[in-house]
Amino acid sequence: MGVRPRGTMEGAEREQLADFLRRRRQAIRPAEVGIADGPRRRTRGLRREEVAMLAGMSVDYVVRLEQGRSSQPSAQLLVALARALRLSDDERDHLFHLAGHRPPAADGTARMARAGLVRMLDLLGDTPAAVMSDLGEILAQNRASLLLMSDHTGFRGDRRYMIYRWFTEPEVRTVCPPEDRDLSSRRLVADLRAAVGRRAGDPTVAGLVERLEAVSAEFGALWAEHEVAVRRADRKTLLHPRVGRLLLDCETLVTPDQGQQLLVLTPADAETRERMELLRVLGSEEFPTGTADRDGR
Repeated sequence: MGVRPRGTMEGAEREQLADFLRRRRQAIRPAEVGIADGPRRRTRGLRREEVAMLAGMSVDYVVRLEQGRSSQPSAQLLVALARALRLSDDERDHLFHLAGHRPPAADGTARMARAGLVRMLDLLGDTPAAVMSDLGEILAQNRASLLLMSDHTGFRGDRRYMIYRWFTEPEVRTVCPPEDRDLSSRRLVADLRAAVGRRAGDPTVAGLVERLEAVSAEFGALWAEHEVAVRRADRKTLLHPRVGRLLLDCETLVTPDQGQQLLVLTPADAETRERMELLRVLGSEEFPTGTADRDGR
């Protein structure tokens, strides 16, 4: 299917898109997305306002989409809807086709978190967890992860990659104790080296390495050492501005093709457990890491 110009959806295509969105919304149990399913609930599946909340868009827009009254939605909105509705990869691609867009590329440059991994985020509840690409781009987070380290899913350009921000934005390192920063730098570089080996010839990875070498002498020196290591299990200390020092066990579960990872963070001692409970009580005020400006190049 070709790509039509924005705003040129035909009436029949709007109706098909509307029907698909309604049926997918009705097929989801609230518990699957972390919403309580009370005894008085009469709506089958999710309510429209719940989809709007999960997708970060207005209720009115969701209503217009489901009634076939909207203009052609952007690819960015489709990504948000696919994530909110927990679509599988095939369902996501179908959604894009219905809306007249090409599905996101499968080469890692524009990927979404896999539906199964997003469902695992929901199931983990109060345990902080995130879905990451093999290049360290955070693709999805649960609420506990947002409380712990803020929202990292909205960065653009090279700033999508944690390793790029680590070597180009000094304030990013403030969440790590000074004595641990050198080791963290080495681990990030060694993990990227492993990704380069798996994705030999991929211009996305090669370009990222070239740009990092151009902007960071520290990265260049570490890259030249050819250390290779895949992060699977780790223990790290996080300096949280609201609850202080947290000692966390980090478990990384990798998909069979090693393209995406589920990162799960659990308290490594009783003090950290208590502080994370306090963080949940304090709520979801913004985590001040100096990353409010998310525009990339």
